[in-house]
Amino acid sequence: MGNGQWIEVGNGVFQRRYDPLDVSIGLVLGPTGAVVIDTRNNPAEALAIIEDVAEGFSLPIMAAINTHAHYDHSFGNQVFKAKGIPIYGHHLIARHYANYEKPHLDKVKNHPGTEPDKSWQEVVLTPPTVPVQAPTTIGLGGREIELLPLAPGHTDTDLAVRIPDAGIWFLGDIVEESGPPMFGSGAHPLGWPLVLESLLERIGESDAIIPGHGTPVDRAFVVRQQQQLELLADELSAAHAQEITAGKIRFSAGLLQIWPAQFLREAVQDVYAQLGD
Repeated sequence: MGNGQWIEVGNGVFQRRYDPLDVSIGLVLGPTGAVVIDTRNNPAEALAIIEDVAEGFSLPIMAAINTHAHYDHSFGNQVFKAKGIPIYGHHLIARHYANYEKPHLDKVKNHPGTEPDKSWQEVVLTPPTVPVQAPTTIGLGGREIELLPLAPGHTDTDLAVRIPDAGIWFLGDIVEESGPPMFGSGAHPLGWPLVLESLLERIGESDAIIPGHGTPVDRAFVVRQQQQLELLADELSAAHAQEITAGKIRFSAGLLQIWPAQFLREAVQDVYAQLGD
């Protein structure tokens, strides 16, 4: 599902799923303005968000938030900045850009034929204008939005967004619904289950969680995904402790039921790079 309509997932809180990549964009309404969660993949896609908000709601956009640094969630930042809209995001996004997104962006700009689906020629990497290093609250005309920087998990730039009065969480790709969790680009598979464990201490039984891709999920879904990631972390930690080389790890049937072998190999690369071969 992509390019749908705004779906109200909580009181005055909306999700819209856009193609390509079925990325979730959030919208939180307050008495005098709105906040957009994630900015999509390029300037044209970011402009589409702004136009869709203007068409559906008679409120100005007061701020934008990045759930993490990956291109499909933050490469539209430049459009919001140019319009004077503050952008909140994890304080390490600029560093992550330098290490991961910039080399990828430069490669595609120099050789567009390698990834013709990207449409990145006009992208200018634009880190958040309001770096978030500690829990932060955005006031929206009497309504509060909580921003919680997380320990490294899907990336080292993950930011949980909570709308307390609606019981809604936007967690970016720290939770995946439309497919299994993905690694690479600086993922931390060993820390990821710990991040979810800490979030589960705060997520209520009746809360709704909006993943970076896919349909809203409940707390039980997050519990299951935490257990899956814990299984992966345990197996890869054990393999490293036994000095099994990355290329010789045999994945259990349980892991292969959750992830394609290619995904698991990317997780191994991340873990072994972080622990040392």
